[in-house]
Amino acid sequence: MPELLDEQAGFVRRIGLFQATAINMSQMCGIGPFVTIPLMVAAFGGPQAVLGFLAGAVLALADGLIWAELGASLPGAGGSYVYLRQAFQYRTGKLMPFLFVWTAMLFIPLGMSTGVIGFVQYLGYLWPEMTQGQGDLVGLVVTVGIVVLLWRRVENVARLTVVLWTVMIAAVALVIVAAFTHFSPERAFTYPAHAIELTSGHFWAGFAAGLTIGIYDYLGYNTVAYMGAEIRRPGRTVPRAVITSILGIMTVYLLLQIGTLGVVHWQDMLDPHSTASTSVASAVLEKAWGRGAAEAVTVLILITAVASVFTGLLGGSRVPYDAARDRVFFRRYGTLHPRHRFPVLGLLTMGGVMAAGFLLGRHTDLATVIQLLTTVMVIVQSLAQVAAVTVLRRRQPGLRRPYRMWLYPLPSIVALAGWLVIYGWADRNAPGRHPIEWSLAWVAAGVAAFVLWARREKEWPFGPKRIDERYLHGADPDAERPPGRAQGGGGGEGGEGTVETAG
Repeated sequence: MPELLDEQAGFVRRIGLFQATAINMSQMCGIGPFVTIPLMVAAFGGPQAVLGFLAGAVLALADGLIWAELGASLPGAGGSYVYLRQAFQYRTGKLMPFLFVWTAMLFIPLGMSTGVIGFVQYLGYLWPEMTQGQGDLVGLVVTVGIVVLLWRRVENVARLTVVLWTVMIAAVALVIVAAFTHFSPERAFTYPAHAIELTSGHFWAGFAAGLTIGIYDYLGYNTVAYMGAEIRRPGRTVPRAVITSILGIMTVYLLLQIGTLGVVHWQDMLDPHSTASTSVASAVLEKAWGRGAAEAVTVLILITAVASVFTGLLGGSRVPYDAARDRVFFRRYGTLHPRHRFPVLGLLTMGGVMAAGFLLGRHTDLATVIQLLTTVMVIVQSLAQVAAVTVLRRRQPGLRRPYRMWLYPLPSIVALAGWLVIYGWADRNAPGRHPIEWSLAWVAAGVAAFVLWARREKEWPFGPKRIDERYLHGADPDAERPPGRAQGGGGGEGGEGTVETAG
């Protein structure tokens, strides 16, 4: 197995299929379903909330197939940054990758902050006297601790991730088993009158809110793509890890959701004074096996929350690295730790934004943070990647594609429709918070920053477009070769396959 990625980027291909899948699943599951089941029930107004998780699974799978094709054919550090750079460079130069990094520095750590919020919520079950200030302090300490845990070589991080993934599986499995040992089909499947009325605007408003929560719970299936430069045989590993993790987590979520609704009455989840509204898994375990068992498994859930944030920050911290190497972001972000070979400034910056997002969520609500991170992500990453698959098939038909999307273009159409629903209903689902306006303002600020940067660097539109086709002309990263020989896909301006055009 080749270990050295390439001499330019400095990353090492040491993460195999099992570790890649564990990284994805740890990030996908984490604390998400344990804190969002009450939110989903509130969105739908009853146990028909299971529709939200099903809708989220469909969108995740459709979008996951897009990630699988792009990640297999463009296995570089930074995920979407690489894909948007390769697809849109022909018309708009470096605008799209710049905007992606600009927004990713916000939405990735915001997503991680929700995991810390969930950690503090469940800690409240073990520490009911915890004050607001104490909870804030605990969350900040957890954030710092995760950054410290990531301050090491990636192969050590991968081994630690497998341990955390094992704890996550144990926690979820115990909650599911507890739920189905005390399961009431009548409680789980008795829906309120007119619960599923397709002609009702109220139903579709709930569906849009539920789809947003559902896809938030599945987010993380793309984590391994951000680490494409560190994956062994990425043409095979990335698609398998993405698809396997989505199908596995879908099964887990459906069992967890249905099992929980069969033990805890859905109306209790809407009561702010009920344990079920903040620590629903602990409430299930307490009803099934007693307080002692609930406290023990709550500890596992806390570890699961840490695992989710840990793996998300692991992948997200790689995003600005490749951009900085290409001089599309601040150049200091292109520096790796001299000994452990991880991006230092990317990790520290995202850790700081994650801490700020945690405090925002603690002093507003979790749903607000979810809406903000989702709208910012959709407008620059999700919708742009749907287009990128088609653009690359037309612009680079000779690009090596170890995996080609099944049933193309159907998954792209499904993903496009899902993301438009989420974005279009965002303001209605977060009244008074204006997530659409905030997302547009953030992107507008990014465009202004790009103009200033491009003028200083004499990039398009103030200079020639630099067309980079390194993956089109590069070596096969899945091929066996002696260690130390460079492979295509690293960062760095002016690499193989880079040409300038007059714009």
